[in-house]
Amino acid sequence: MSPPEILVDARGHRCPVPTLRLRRALERAPAGASVRLLADDPLARIDVPHFVTGTDWVLLAQETEGEVLSFLVGRSAGDSAA
Repeated sequence: MSPPEILVDARGHRCPVPTLRLRRALERAPAGASVRLLADDPLARIDVPHFVTGTDWVLLAQETEGEVLSFLVGRSAGDSAA
């Protein structure tokens, strides 16, 4: 069974709202979960990686489809904390 993926859809919101919603989801995420953030504010391309750098989480994937940015965030391999 693969770990759960939590979806945070922040399309239509401007920064810092997408990053704030991501932070809230990460704080509530169960052990082993990853969080996928969808955003359409171009500043999220800068804000989200910068935010993740200062946490115990890592940016696992970043994709763009049209105007929608997708960020997949999870725990680093050496971090077992929830």
